Amino acid sequence: MPSRYDILFQPIQIGPVTAPNRFYQVPHCNGFGWRMPQSMAAMRGMKAEGGWGVVCTEETEIHHTSDLSPYFEGRIWDDNDISTWQLMTEAVHKHGALAGIELTYNSHDAANLYSRASAFAPRSMGITGGGGYEPGQSHAASKDDLKQVRKWHRNAAIRAKRAGFDIIYCYAAHNMTLAFHLLSKDNDRSDEYGGSLENRARFFRELIEDTKDAVGDTCAVAVRFAVDELLGEEGMQHDGEAKEIVSMLAELPDLWDVNISAWKNDSITSRFGKEGHQEKYISFVKQLTTKPVVGVGRYTSPDSMVSAIERGIMDIIGAARPSIADPFLPNKIKEGRHEDIRECIGCNICVTGDTRFVPIRCTQNPTMGEEWRRDWHPEIIAPKKSEEEILIVGAGPAGLEAARALGQRGYKVILTDAKREAGGRVLLESALPNLIEWRRVIDWRLTQINKLENVFFYPSSKVSAQDVLDSGEPHVIIATGSTWRRDGVGRSNAHPIQGNGNLFTPDDLMNGIVPAGGKLPSGKVLIYDDDHYYMGGVLAELLAQNGCEVTLMTPAPTISAWTEYTLEQDRIYKRLLSLNVTLLPHHVLASYSPTTATVSHTITNAESTLACDAIVMVTDRIPNDSLYHELKPALADGRLKSLRLIGDAEAPNIIAQAVFSGHLAAREFGEVIDPDMTPFKVERVTTTS
Repeated sequence: MPSRYDILFQPIQIGPVTAPNRFYQVPHCNGFGWRMPQSMAAMRGMKAEGGWGVVCTEETEIHHTSDLSPYFEGRIWDDNDISTWQLMTEAVHKHGALAGIELTYNSHDAANLYSRASAFAPRSMGITGGGGYEPGQSHAASKDDLKQVRKWHRNAAIRAKRAGFDIIYCYAAHNMTLAFHLLSKDNDRSDEYGGSLENRARFFRELIEDTKDAVGDTCAVAVRFAVDELLGEEGMQHDGEAKEIVSMLAELPDLWDVNISAWKNDSITSRFGKEGHQEKYISFVKQLTTKPVVGVGRYTSPDSMVSAIERGIMDIIGAARPSIADPFLPNKIKEGRHEDIRECIGCNICVTGDTRFVPIRCTQNPTMGEEWRRDWHPEIIAPKKSEEEILIVGAGPAGLEAARALGQRGYKVILTDAKREAGGRVLLESALPNLIEWRRVIDWRLTQINKLENVFFYPSSKVSAQDVLDSGEPHVIIATGSTWRRDGVGRSNAHPIQGNGNLFTPDDLMNGIVPAGGKLPSGKVLIYDDDHYYMGGVLAELLAQNGCEVTLMTPAPTISAWTEYTLEQDRIYKRLLSLNVTLLPHHVLASYSPTTATVSHTITNAESTLACDAIVMVTDRIPNDSLYHELKPALADGRLKSLRLIGDAEAPNIIAQAVFSGHLAAREFGEVIDPDMTPFKVERVTTTS
């Protein structure tokens, strides 16, 4: 039967190759890179199995003078790297998808900390890669140097073809690559690669022409181009030079993959940008070229995808984060199972795999990054091994995921929660300013649980240890979450902070929102943030919007320090400053009274006094594990067969870790776990004499 979604599954010609549908996993980093090739290949192969018609690599270094360490990206420096990439192309081709590779030469964005080589750039300039403030500069590329880079790029393209790739990229985006830097207005060269826009576009044109000449007979040549940097006249603009560049090169590549720069703009979090946020910048491209256009915008709605194509914004739906949250998104649309789509929440935990140099992870999809090392599949789980029943106490993110996954295995599960509504911390946090999409963590799991006849949820059911034992359930999982500390103990304060005043915790403020009728602090409010992720900043936003005069203080050198890794710190600063929030880094709370707070500088120890009517402590959390400890004697004497503590009740952490903990508990139920053995495979370098 015809469907309005049929257009998404139409094959589309890309140069000499044909994509089986219009779902395109654009290049994205993952933390695996060259050091974990089997993990990388398994992850990409899973996307192809899930129906993505094109699956691409991350940025892939073409030469040792573009070494992106400390980050772990792809490498295709020489012929020895070909076999690594064959792992991926074979995994992708197995499911009928095309494989794409994003070749990159990153100019002054390459710190070369491993190779210790000098990177070529438009001029000698400060290194921006690595940590962002590396004490070194690039080498000003001569015309001969640029010819050399073109040769390296051509050689890498030939290697990529030998490795089995179908689509080869020329990359000029994210303010990272030499091609983009030469396009920039900051290019002050006086030769034929500087000055006029035609000159500044020369190198990019040559890369495309070289690549087409080298591999264009059997491989499609794609360009990834950032059409706007959101810098106004200081940068690339979609209604300025970007339009001229696309016009110049319109028919040269086989495909245009267009986005905005920098990465923090391209992958904006849901707190600051919604689905389709790039459309107004990229929509002009299709008007200037007959070649297929790929765009991104964190599309999770099938209707939005169809609309983007029908309105002429793009030909192919590009995605990174939605393909991470649900590798099987295309297949679910094709099968009419829209309610089963595990929608991306836009938190950018996936990004932290790259920025923290670890395997990729996802809040919504706990199997992401575990495909090879744990043999986890996002849609398939081992069936039950017995007729045992399980009681789960707590329906937060960990408890919901454990119940859902155990139910999928076929076990009978009793899930209880003391609150009227499931969700735990996610229910509360998603009600904070601009975090509503985080509620998808709850909604998807409840949708799946409601389909399972063997999972029974009992809300408004606070249970004691005796209640648990009286239930007769032999296996118990405790997922009762955690509570924010009120005494200020945390990373920077090992002992309770002394004082007498009007104290609040995040729990107090969130319960002032959900349910209605709570009370928020008023007047001058000091938020003491020793948590360093989103909570302190979003509470400052909440209180400022409610008329408070807010000071956000942290022992860290920067506000909301960990959000640097989720690419949203700059926007947090901007929003808080627009709300007239006073920002006070490098300070700890020493003591407090009903009207003042004594604070100490973390470097100089100098003390000062701040006027405040209330203090919000955002420090450590206390695991709610008392029920677990009360039940341990029953495990010891055989009244319980198993007892497990998961999520924040085990160790408070980010939501992604709570979901992972619940999923792990479900996978391991009924298994014999040897605590002395590493529970996953490790990719190790093989040494030879």
